[in-house]
Amino acid sequence: MKVFRGLPNAASRAPCALTIGNFDGVHRGHQALLAHVREAATKLGVEAAVMTFEPHPREFFARLAGDLSKAPTRIASLRDKLQSLQNAGIDRVIVEHFNAHFASMSPDDFVERVLVQGLHVKWLMVGEDFRYGAKRAGDIASLTAAGKKFGFHVEAMPTVTNNGTRISSSSVRAALAQSDFEHAAQLLGHPYSISGHVVHGKKLGRTIGFPTMNLRVVHKRPALSGIFVVQVHGLADKPLPGVASLGVRPTIEDSGRVLLETYVFDYAQQCYGKLIRVEFMKKLRDEEKFIDLPALTDAIARDEANARAYFRQPDASAISATDRI
Repeated sequence: MKVFRGLPNAASRAPCALTIGNFDGVHRGHQALLAHVREAATKLGVEAAVMTFEPHPREFFARLAGDLSKAPTRIASLRDKLQSLQNAGIDRVIVEHFNAHFASMSPDDFVERVLVQGLHVKWLMVGEDFRYGAKRAGDIASLTAAGKKFGFHVEAMPTVTNNGTRISSSSVRAALAQSDFEHAAQLLGHPYSISGHVVHGKKLGRTIGFPTMNLRVVHKRPALSGIFVVQVHGLADKPLPGVASLGVRPTIEDSGRVLLETYVFDYAQQCYGKLIRVEFMKKLRDEEKFIDLPALTDAIARDEANARAYFRQPDASAISATDRI
């Protein structure tokens, strides 16, 4: 899969079947849409393409208004989004930088400069509520008319539901905010997880008996935070059990940096730079600021005990690195 930051240059442009959206989480609704794009691309003999945005348009406008609380939380990192798009059979992804210039583009300019000249679109599918151009002035009707003018076909994707409820990124965010991982998995079509390369940290965990694997979380507002029972993929032939903290580490620092720190039970190998995937199983508690390091250490020990107890249940799927849970 080819990934472009902004529109491809002239030499890299190719006819495509396209869809446009934020695709945060790439849930089952997205997956159904992507399957249609893949099918259309195959029939037309063109590439299957996705245009997505970074940052999320609502995040851009929230920053502009000076109120980041209005920005949506993030379900997935760009890495995980791109991996999901590749898994869906997409050939190329255009990650468009959403800024003031892009936001001010008229619907007509968007069609001509982006869809026609920039991407050579031959077939386009969007959601029923799709809007485009400055002040969201463009809609399905105007897009269909533009398609007839410039020679591309437009289709609207009907809503995909789960037990009668619309599947959306907002519904996934709501499930994760409640730590309802079973419902989130129903909406996503797979268990919720975060992947990344293990990075160096302050190495405090190893001094207190809980060495952690750290993943950097680039966005400041993840869809969940707290202390969780997890299982880690990518370290062995089976997922390994552990406990993880996702948040800003208020006891240790006050920089506001978001980090996912995972303590894998009975695992002592160095794995800096290794790509792992942390799957969330159950929330244990909210993140807290403790009065001192001993209080934090005691809390981590309780978290470990509770997580190990979780994996002793008959239906728990992970095993420890040494089979000693």
